[in-house]
Amino acid sequence: MAELHWHAATTAGNYDDKTTIPAGQGALHLTAALPAGTLENAVATLPWAMAEDEKLFMNGYQTWTECPELSKWDKQHSTDRIPKPLLDKYAFDRYGDYYFVRYSKQKGCSHGFSYCYFRRGAHYRLVASLDETPGYTIFYYDAKAAALRIERDCAGVRHNGGAFAAFDLFFAEGTEDEVFDAWFAALGCRARTGKKLAGYSSWYNRYQKIDEAGIRQDLDGCKSLFKPGDLFQIDDGWEPKVGDWLETDPAKFPHGLRGLADAAHESGFLAGLWLAPFVCEKESALYRDHPDWLLQVNGAPWCCGGGWSSSYALDIDNPAVLDYLKRVFDRVLNEWGFDLVKLDFLYGAAPFGNERESRAARMQRAMALLRDWCGDKLILGCGVPVMPAFGVVDYCRIGCDVGLDWDDVWYMRLFHRERISTRQSIGNTIFRRQLNGRAYGSDPDVFFLREENCKLTAAQKTTLATVNALFSGILLTSDDPGRYTPAMRQQYAAVRDIAENAQDVQVNADAGNGVVEIGYTLNGQRHSIRVG
Repeated sequence: MAELHWHAATTAGNYDDKTTIPAGQGALHLTAALPAGTLENAVATLPWAMAEDEKLFMNGYQTWTECPELSKWDKQHSTDRIPKPLLDKYAFDRYGDYYFVRYSKQKGCSHGFSYCYFRRGAHYRLVASLDETPGYTIFYYDAKAAALRIERDCAGVRHNGGAFAAFDLFFAEGTEDEVFDAWFAALGCRARTGKKLAGYSSWYNRYQKIDEAGIRQDLDGCKSLFKPGDLFQIDDGWEPKVGDWLETDPAKFPHGLRGLADAAHESGFLAGLWLAPFVCEKESALYRDHPDWLLQVNGAPWCCGGGWSSSYALDIDNPAVLDYLKRVFDRVLNEWGFDLVKLDFLYGAAPFGNERESRAARMQRAMALLRDWCGDKLILGCGVPVMPAFGVVDYCRIGCDVGLDWDDVWYMRLFHRERISTRQSIGNTIFRRQLNGRAYGSDPDVFFLREENCKLTAAQKTTLATVNALFSGILLTSDDPGRYTPAMRQQYAAVRDIAENAQDVQVNADAGNGVVEIGYTLNGQRHSIRVG
């Protein structure tokens, strides 16, 4: 059995120890007796050899972060290839972990959050966290050193002295289902719902150019195709500015949103609405009128990214912010009558921890607030660190936004791991498939069948739709079904059939040349698709 060496420290003293990791499957709880002070670190290392033909998965920081399976000598890219003027202008390093995690430039070095696995054929070795409250568990693998380093993201938190939960780890070996079933059983985590949703989102056709007439047009189209109980979701563009959620844009939606929610209900659909509750944009009234509501870092508001007129984090320690957001959810869910909220850019709630709580604990607190405000209404999480959403949201994005083409322009591929990319989205859908139905219903983002306003080839659209159908808890399109041809309606029915009835889904990620083969049984027939 491998021996694990570990260390934890505050500014007043440290603790060192070693132990053996469980054989086969089991939990490891490591508690350090530390003097009162500010936590500096908690680090564990153990020898961990990787075969040349073994694959490694490191879970990305948040839902948009690209995280494919890696070969032994692969490496991850950071934002260091982005010219500084562009980095400063668009804050590409604020979407992920770049500002607080070390990225190695060496081949065979990678890192991930909360869980990782090593796979050789159908045999998995899983290492995962059982509790992120003391800080995110960050795994670093170094192939040359044949070592796994585990760090607790806890620096800066005040420790009152005594026991500190340095690590709560779970180790398992076996098949894919065996190791992931065992981990979630040890977590005591179950998905809030097993109900699969399908339906429509306005974003990937109209984007922010939505108005009442356009939404009603799409609703009429959806009535010609969708089933009772499907979702009709209005995405970004209904609000005056991001952060100003209590009223609608008066030019686009002069009659508000209650009538549209009612119209969706009258059509037999659930009504959904997009918000980004923990951020605001620079041009918003909130930013202008409530500068004290903004999270301050080194005396300046913390920019979360370059979208809209640049987005800024709200301070969830400010009671006025919490009161405002509580009123927002009351209006959206109770006054306007929406059944589901798609909550986006959630990472903005916790870019940092403080002396009272770790970054991860702050994120968990933010997620608990959302669940409290939403009650039993449905939450679709997006742009959120992965494990804090487990068992809290009903559905959750597991990849980046898809694009209207396959992989964006070449220079965008040099940028951050959270960029828009249909290819990357499909990869995350495949390699985070184990979360679907265990942590929540996975949202792989939308698929397309339409010809207009879409550059994907017919084969690419088929690949996207099939992968989404096989590994999703929520299956959405942004097409206007009212414009579907009879052939497209047959295609849509076939995608729904896969989502609802496919069985014995098998993934072969060892086909070579970056190709993933996926097989499944549908209506007694075996089918397969190649992705790559």
